[in-house]
Amino acid sequence: MRTTISTCLAGLVLASMGVAMAGDTSREYIADQRPDGAALPFSNGVRAGDTLYVAGHLGLDPKTQMPPADAETEARLVMDGIKATVEKAGFRMDDLVSVTVFCPDLKQYDAFNRVYRGYFSGGFPARAFIGSGPLLRGARFEVLGVAVRTKAPAAGPAPAR
Repeated sequence: MRTTISTCLAGLVLASMGVAMAGDTSREYIADQRPDGAALPFSNGVRAGDTLYVAGHLGLDPKTQMPPADAETEARLVMDGIKATVEKAGFRMDDLVSVTVFCPDLKQYDAFNRVYRGYFSGGFPARAFIGSGPLLRGARFEVLGVAVRTKAPAAGPAPAR
């Protein structure tokens, strides 16, 4: 019984996020080539149908692979990484419907928001900003998200108002 309830709840959550339970089941794995050529055991994103699951990204300096000295620079780097993955999959930043931000120091909330708001032209995705333990490489932020491809409006006359 517990499994059946869990499966039903998972289906409702996915359906509410725009994930079809049937239909397009194609997948595309979005991965970037690391400068050192090392293969890591994850993809930067996975497109399943019209939904893109974006893995956690860090805002590391590309030269040092460490966080920059300034929180806003790190926020910009992490959001640029999210944007690169989203666009590589053929989505737009405004297709993001949910974003989760992990941050060990909640005092960085305002610095992150100053940068974050510039990445969206429409409404903002639902978001959680979660106080966390330490992040890899001493990062201040780790960001992940879910995007659902916006359907093009059907051609034809505009609806009457």
